[in-house]
Amino acid sequence: MVSHRRFRSTPVPFALALTLAAQTRAEQVPPEAAPAPESPPQVIVVTATRTARDSLEVPASVDVIDREDLHEARLRVNVSETLDRIPGVVALNRQNYAQDLQISIRGFGARSSFGVRGLRLYVDGVPATLPDGQGQVSNFPLNAAERIEVLRGPFSALYGNSSGGVIALTTALKPRPTGGEVSFAAGTNNTQRTAADLAGGSDSFAYALDGEAFHTGGFRPHSAAGRGILNFRAGFLDTPIGALRLSANSLESDNAQDPMGLSRGQLQANPDQTTPEALRFNTRKSTRQGTLAADLRSDLGEGRLETAVWMGARAIRQFQSIPASTQNAASSPGGVIDLGRHFGGADSRATFDTGSFTTTAGVDFERLVEDRFGYNNFTSPSPGPIPASAVCGVAALRCGVLGKLRRDETNTATSLDPYAQTEARLGEAWRVLAGVRAAHLDVTSSDHFHTTAATNNSGAVSYSGLNPTAGVVFRVTPRLSTYLSYGRGFETPTLNELAYKPDGSAGLNTALKAARSNNYELGAKAHLSAGLRASIALFSTFTSDDIVVRSNFGGRSGYANVGRTRRDGVEAQIEAHPSDRWSLAASGSIINARFDAAFLTCTAAPCVTPTLQVASGNKLPSVPARTAWAEVKYRAGWADLSLQGHVQSALYVNDLNSERAAGSGVLDAAIEHTGSWGPLRPHFFARVDNLANRRYVGSVIVNDANSRFFEPAPTRTWLFGLDLPF
Repeated sequence: MVSHRRFRSTPVPFALALTLAAQTRAEQVPPEAAPAPESPPQVIVVTATRTARDSLEVPASVDVIDREDLHEARLRVNVSETLDRIPGVVALNRQNYAQDLQISIRGFGARSSFGVRGLRLYVDGVPATLPDGQGQVSNFPLNAAERIEVLRGPFSALYGNSSGGVIALTTALKPRPTGGEVSFAAGTNNTQRTAADLAGGSDSFAYALDGEAFHTGGFRPHSAAGRGILNFRAGFLDTPIGALRLSANSLESDNAQDPMGLSRGQLQANPDQTTPEALRFNTRKSTRQGTLAADLRSDLGEGRLETAVWMGARAIRQFQSIPASTQNAASSPGGVIDLGRHFGGADSRATFDTGSFTTTAGVDFERLVEDRFGYNNFTSPSPGPIPASAVCGVAALRCGVLGKLRRDETNTATSLDPYAQTEARLGEAWRVLAGVRAAHLDVTSSDHFHTTAATNNSGAVSYSGLNPTAGVVFRVTPRLSTYLSYGRGFETPTLNELAYKPDGSAGLNTALKAARSNNYELGAKAHLSAGLRASIALFSTFTSDDIVVRSNFGGRSGYANVGRTRRDGVEAQIEAHPSDRWSLAASGSIINARFDAAFLTCTAAPCVTPTLQVASGNKLPSVPARTAWAEVKYRAGWADLSLQGHVQSALYVNDLNSERAAGSGVLDAAIEHTGSWGPLRPHFFARVDNLANRRYVGSVIVNDANSRFFEPAPTRTWLFGLDLPF
């Protein structure tokens, strides 16, 4: 089996892999950037400015989730555990580790039926988003995370293609006495996480090694999964050419089972069930990924030069539930997707600070080479047509196994983006930021399976966009600022969206265009005291040529562009510490995300020619109009107690808005205690999620051709854990 050999031989060693290019390292902020002791604690941000800044000086919505919030009484496996505290961010846990989380920011990324698309993701500065805009967060090492920074709005455009928002995770790397921590957590549905880390160093050298293993039996049948993550980082902080940081990251996940979504009838009959097709075809996914990177920071007199390089490989094999008779059609690429991806890139930029101006100029290069194979998800002794009535397990039809080769092609995506930005400080009260990025993406596809000119699906397509950004900040008082910003966004189709023609057959869909958006934001931020912060932002986004599902045929979706979409909304949050014992935090958002022009679409498969009209004004699917989050903490001395609430409105499941998942409200509780065993300080925690034991839909599969839209969430679950530092 060619695919099997390729999958196993893809160079992704479990002990070697990457992560680096540190764009966000609070520990490297120079002493003069630290606030005076009498000032309120300040949030240092870098994603919007690429240099450390107080958030009050940044004309963008940007928030930091620190290590304490990431770690306290949590499983530390899914970023959805903490991202819901950020207004405008929707992180839905599918309870399906074969498909990853569904994450959207202000509606960008919501249409993804698997993985994360339309957002830029980073681990220690290394992109977890590929040049085509498709990304995944399964390799995020949450147990080792020092912070997660989330940038929303116009300034996201400075990160190029598919920058509907930026999520950047940073791990710690700084000199310290040798030490570490072992941790363990276990809970409902045979869920377990075991992790260990070790770190140390001297004044000029630091290292850190982190590993974790996770397993869950899943709360629905056929939803078991497991994965392992390993990270290594080393910093040589005082070399003759500057500060050098090396990093490696690896991920391994074998046969994560895919329970698939449920239809409305199945959901009402039994939300704990798994669709029969998942069992018949043994739907599942295996993933291996490894990355290596290096980051060098050198002084240039009044400025600095930063250069990051990275390379990696990712192997994926996914078994789908397409009927055998459909897979057997001449134009079908089969029911098994087998990808071998090699990627890499470099980002080099110089920054100069003249006192009144800070200017950065650089170039970002990324390349992805994908070997895409398709196989039947069945074997049959008969080489001829398979009747539609054929049943797996009957007449020697075996499903859920690797069958005949149906697709063999090589796809490449190459981006080359020069960019520049500058910050002007106009007195004590005014800051002006402006930037531009010239985004360019070339996509080529070479078909090795079809050899005749009439059937060969080779092709090429290019996308370009000039993305300017601008913003102004007015410091009303030292503790209050207002800002106004604009940015032009650029989002190309992913290789997965380009991979199928409108009739569902294999081949590059060269008719697809890039979506372009104009983003506006008006906001205010207040750090009223050391214990009180608040912010509010109003935003409006106009997008042309947005990408939607046009057709469903042969178990595949074909995509097309629509005229216009629009997203208008408001976000607000507040954080208060009225005393040493009490802390309160809350956030919320309202968004009106809709199609601003009518278009035609398909519903049930097979459908090649769309005939049903999506009306102007229909809501974008999987974007809740209202979300809210709140948390209360009490430090009782003997333990820390917390209560969290999450609320969201209904989720439409398709462009037609013919179905929707009802809104939901969930209450969670946690308790933590730090003990003393001689020199050890064990940290115990326990939590209960969904205290009220409610039934609700956790996420939806957008525009599913078989109307299996709904992915139910579990009822009440519990978790216990122990962290033991040494």
